[in-house]
Amino acid sequence: MLQRIQTIWILLSVLAAAFLYITGQDVDVFGKTPIISISSIVLVLVGALSLFSFKNRKRQILLNNISIIINALLIGVLVYWMQNLSGGIDFPEKGIEPVFPLIAVICLFLANIFIKKDERLVKSVDRLR
Repeated sequence: MLQRIQTIWILLSVLAAAFLYITGQDVDVFGKTPIISISSIVLVLVGALSLFSFKNRKRQILLNNISIIINALLIGVLVYWMQNLSGGIDFPEKGIEPVFPLIAVICLFLANIFIKKDERLVKSVDRLR
């Protein structure tokens, strides 16, 4: 059922990863290794897989937790990158790249909450039968 509220939250996290891929093209954290681009592509793929595994809620929660871990690592890498740039942390001058993984983490937490609510509802209906 793609019309559930957690689908919207997962879709928003996938969009945040896509925006990170678009805006993170100029980020050089560890030389020429495209860490941000590769991790953004992985996040989009894991999010799409989570989006379409709506029949298996346990797998959906697991994929969301994997995405949360990857996003948390990305936040750390991007904050490290911003600290090493000259001038300190000024968002208008440095970019908004760390905001996108933070948005994705919040959306995935909310999606997990609603998935767990659905799981409890299904279990309560099964008890009544």
